[in-house]
Amino acid sequence: MAKLYLGKQKIFNSDGTVFGYELLFRDHEWGIKEFPSNLKATSHVIINTLTNLNIDDVLGKNEKAFVNIDEKVLTSGIVDVLDKKRFILEILETVDLTENVVERIKLYHKRGYTIAIDDFDCSAEMIKKFAPLLKYVNIIKIDILAAAAENIDAVMKKLKNINIKFLAEKVETKETYDDCKKMGFDFFQGYFLHHPQTVEIEGHKEVTHMIILQLIKLIKNDDETAKIEMFIRQKADLAYKLIKFLNNQENFTTPVDSVGQVIALLGRDKLLRWLLIYLYSEISTNPASKTILQFAMQRAERMEKDAEPREKDKAYLAGMFSLLGAVFDTNVKELMKYVQMDKEITRLVIEKKGKFAHSLIKAEKAEKEYLKKLIFDNFDKLDTVELIYTLEFSGIEMNKNEL
Repeated sequence: MAKLYLGKQKIFNSDGTVFGYELLFRDHEWGIKEFPSNLKATSHVIINTLTNLNIDDVLGKNEKAFVNIDEKVLTSGIVDVLDKKRFILEILETVDLTENVVERIKLYHKRGYTIAIDDFDCSAEMIKKFAPLLKYVNIIKIDILAAAAENIDAVMKKLKNINIKFLAEKVETKETYDDCKKMGFDFFQGYFLHHPQTVEIEGHKEVTHMIILQLIKLIKNDDETAKIEMFIRQKADLAYKLIKFLNNQENFTTPVDSVGQVIALLGRDKLLRWLLIYLYSEISTNPASKTILQFAMQRAERMEKDAEPREKDKAYLAGMFSLLGAVFDTNVKELMKYVQMDKEITRLVIEKKGKFAHSLIKAEKAEKEYLKKLIFDNFDKLDTVELIYTLEFSGIEMNKNEL
């Protein structure tokens, strides 16, 4: 059985008590060998915290968890499974604040989530970037090493008037800690107070992608709960993970005595979101998987917008599935045999025909326009052999007389 890892670093109140933890991606016991996309890293953190571990063992009974969030995590929908009373959405300073992303942040603020900004350096550029969001922000994490003392003081004086709290991060010496306390910081994080700790998860056994895809199919086809329950009961590891996930939801205090009860308490929407997070967090080792998955999500959102109201969910799933073969390095026709999806989705994925075909063609055209520009802008960097392979795989003949 493989082992999984999760990092956590304590965050302290001004009185020295533990306020919470920042949860961190780790892929081995010493830290990080290779950092994936933010989407996969955050999915990895969430799935381990809510499924492979007991949340109270990770955080304690009342402490909060800071989770790193970028634009892809915000728009993926995976945030919706997080308990707003326990998890704080830590918006990365590098986030691309598109109109869609800003609306998502406003939405989660309205729903009652605590919003934090990470690595704030108090520069004019960063203040300008986040100014439209400040009334939706609860905590600003200031990078003590990157920000000038006079800028920190000015920002704190101005923004404390709108009830924003401040966290001093990268506190690495006692002198810095004392200075930050005098400046009026509310929370503190850094090596002087606590080095990040790696939690090792024993006895981990992955559920296969095929099982997840089949279960998604059952839920999306609105099959009877008894059929879904029977499917899960036959996969002991999946049933165990689902029950662990349910036990980590604060609103559910009733002891679980059946898989059917898990489905009823979670609801199909939340169960589906959990499965999608699982899928996102365990994409293949193909080096292009990260980018392919991003294209799939963007394609799904485009197709969802194009669809009639009653077809939007189906169109979104069709867009996601249209690139699954590439994500998992497998023949998509064989893949669809396992999941037996809605006939319109299957027809689109395998034949590029049916009611969603026009929308898919539009999405592909937009993708190709972007890729064409990207290739032209970076043509001198491209490898000749890789280009030859691409042309050969696409069935494009080369005129050797022109070489």
